[in-house]
Amino acid sequence: MKDIFDTLSHDMSMMTTKKYSTSFSLGISFLSKDLHKPIYAIYGFVRFADEIVDSFHGFDKDSLLADFRKQTFEALDKGVSLNPILNSFQWAVKKFNIDYQLIDTFLKSMEMDLDKKAYDESKYKEYILGSAEVVGLMCLKIFVRGEEELYQQLAESAMKLGSAFQKINFLRDLKADYHELGRTYFPGIDLKKFNDTVKKEIEKDIEQDFLAGYEGIKKLPKDARFGVYMAYVYYFKLFKKIKNTGSEVILNKRIRIPNNKKYSLFVFSYLRHNLNMI
Repeated sequence: MKDIFDTLSHDMSMMTTKKYSTSFSLGISFLSKDLHKPIYAIYGFVRFADEIVDSFHGFDKDSLLADFRKQTFEALDKGVSLNPILNSFQWAVKKFNIDYQLIDTFLKSMEMDLDKKAYDESKYKEYILGSAEVVGLMCLKIFVRGEEELYQQLAESAMKLGSAFQKINFLRDLKADYHELGRTYFPGIDLKKFNDTVKKEIEKDIEQDFLAGYEGIKKLPKDARFGVYMAYVYYFKLFKKIKNTGSEVILNKRIRIPNNKKYSLFVFSYLRHNLNMI
């Protein structure tokens, strides 16, 4: 029966999420239970595409990503895929009426990673839109369970929150992106001259995105709000740690939040949420 394969597909998306992201998995666990499967499905899809461009060294990444794109839209067209991750993803897209344009925009940003090594302001914004902001919109569709009016009301905040998370990832991953992959995402910045002044300018931009994103979190449905708030708390803590770390260290070391600290954050945030203090 196909139900067995569909269950396997959802399980694969969940396993992918848990394998790659402890913090994201914990955040999902605080969402309403019926939201778990679709959010796992979004993460699994995004993670697989990202792995192709970031990790599959020595393989034909262009061909692999082109094939992944083709399989994605075939899955959406047919309503099934033998790739369990794509089978799970197409189910979530159909169930919550996620716009195919968001998916196309995301994949275009992944394609930019294949050959773009430095970004001007225009390409930087295009990359942020595809790699982060539209992912925020996909998740928002699920959080509001397809309610279009609420979706439109919160869309800008969801995009800003996704943008903040991605820019923090850029700062956290400077070492790998610059030294290992030869990429420079921040426009107009020569990382050979990266210093605390430049870092502070980037951080100001992130703070504005965080503020706009937080306003949207407060308006989310209650059964989705806490899980998203958890992601916000984790990234804000990571951001504060990055702010308190010198530019030279950032450029040569990946900044992390230890797992024991993550769990402490979740307990503290749970109390704040239950006391209506967010």
